[in-house]
Amino acid sequence: MKHLPLLAFLIAVVLPSSALAEEPSLNVKRDIPYAEPADPLQHLDVYAPPKAKNLPVIVWIHGGGWQTGDKAAVGKKPQAFIEKGYVFVSVNYRLLPKVSMGDIVRDVAKSIHWVHDQVGGHGGDPKRLFVMGHSAGAQLAALICTDDRYLKAEGLPMAILKGCVPVDGDTFDVPAIIETAETRCRLHHQPQAGFGHREKFGNDPEKHRDFSAVTHVAKNKGIPPFLILHVGEHPDTSAQAQRLGAVLREAGVETKVFGARDTWHSKINEELGIAEDPVTKELLAFVEGALKP
Repeated sequence: MKHLPLLAFLIAVVLPSSALAEEPSLNVKRDIPYAEPADPLQHLDVYAPPKAKNLPVIVWIHGGGWQTGDKAAVGKKPQAFIEKGYVFVSVNYRLLPKVSMGDIVRDVAKSIHWVHDQVGGHGGDPKRLFVMGHSAGAQLAALICTDDRYLKAEGLPMAILKGCVPVDGDTFDVPAIIETAETRCRLHHQPQAGFGHREKFGNDPEKHRDFSAVTHVAKNKGIPPFLILHVGEHPDTSAQAQRLGAVLREAGVETKVFGARDTWHSKINEELGIAEDPVTKELLAFVEGALKP
């Protein structure tokens, strides 16, 4: 026992102070309903710094093929944003096949409505919202930020959105990914997916176009700046990212497309929030830049 003070001294010398320090504290409110009456999946979690006041807000939409996933799977994202002075909101939504794709998009719009009306009580600024998501969440984020009908149905203007960050989505142009996937299966004599994108998006060409963000991009709609993140070596998400980026730029929307190297679909999401991660650096720089006057 008499050697403990020396041991403590050695630990303090050898380990950097950051290794000994606790992570900055944060306030977490979980399972808040955003609909009335609320389905078990129509809930969200709010992460905020202590004594937060009038801070920009990140709205995060999880992936999972519109069939699985959960708002709790956020990794290091909340801590990373809170340390930079943001409120972080992670939302759940109802899932296929119990509801339609339209219901899912409307759920996301309802969650943003709740954020706009209530986030002030958690230290957030309802007029400075960023919408982000991974995979299926990327499609939902991009659609909400380009097809203004969903926010208008909630009585919200596009002006409350300061930026959109879809991460490694492959359905910004739904007809294109359907044709790509089905052609690949046909050429390689593989069976077609039983419940693929064609079926998930309504098995109707008009619905496929309507759920595509590229369909709704136009000038003077108030579409916010975009940072489109994708796995650089993945042919489908790379093609979709470049397609959405080109359409946005043609409409005069400030847009950056960033292809991450040495990563894959799940890893790019899991490592968001790690300080040394190149994708995280791009994301934080984009958000900071979008908030400048």
